[in-house]
Amino acid sequence: MRERQFTVIVTNFAIILVLSLLLVSTLYTNANATFRETDNAIYTGNKESNKVTLMINVYWGTEYIEPMMELIKENGFTTTFFIGGKWAESNATLLKKMAEEGFEIANHGYLHRDHSKLNYSANREEILITERLIKASTGVDPAKLFAPPSGARGKTMFEVCDELGYKVIMWTRDTIDWRDHDAGIIYDRAVKNMAGGDLILMHPTKETLEALPNILKYIKDNGFVLTTVSDTISQNSQ
Repeated sequence: MRERQFTVIVTNFAIILVLSLLLVSTLYTNANATFRETDNAIYTGNKESNKVTLMINVYWGTEYIEPMMELIKENGFTTTFFIGGKWAESNATLLKKMAEEGFEIANHGYLHRDHSKLNYSANREEILITERLIKASTGVDPAKLFAPPSGARGKTMFEVCDELGYKVIMWTRDTIDWRDHDAGIIYDRAVKNMAGGDLILMHPTKETLEALPNILKYIKDNGFVLTTVSDTISQNSQ
C-alpha cells in the first residue's frame, strides 16, 4: 500500500514538473518572440557603401579623447562619439570642442545603467537628461541616436526610443578594448574583414589610442571612408 502511494506521489510530482517546464518554456519563447518583433536596432550601415564608423562610447578615458579627435581630423575623417550624461556634466569644454570640430555627438544614457531592466520612466529619464546636458554644453541637439550601455536592450527601451524619435544603434564589430588592453588585438578586431557599413565599437583607452593611427591607415589604404553613424547608415552609396 505504501509503495503504491509513493509511486503515485512520484508520478504526480513528475507530471507537475514536466507541465511547469513546458509552461516556462512557452512563456520564455513568447517573450523572446515579442522582443524580436520590437528589436529594430541597427547593427550595420549601408553595406553597398565604402563608409565605416568608429563609434566611440564615452564615460571615462577623458585624457585620450582629444588626441583621438586630433588623429581622426588629421586624416581628413570624422566619426561619432556616444556620450554618457554623467561624463558630460564634468567635461562641458571638451564636449563643446568636439561639436565645434564637426564630430557627431550621440546619446549613451546618463549613468550606464542596464536599460533592459529599467521601467518606462527610468529609460526616458536616462535618455532625456543626457540629451539636455549635451545641448547645454554644445548649444546644439545631439543626434537622435542611442547606444544602450553594454548593449542591453528591452521592449520598454525600444518603446521609449520610438516615442522620443531615437534610433537604437548597436555594432557590427566590437574591439573589446575596455577589457583587452593590447593595441595589436584592438587593431586586429577593428580591421579584420572590414566591410562597408561597419559600425566598430571602441572606447577611449590608452591602447585604443595607440592602435588608432594604424586603424586609420588601414581605412584609408583600403579605400574606406571614416564618417559618422548617421552618414554610414544612410542609403547613399558613396
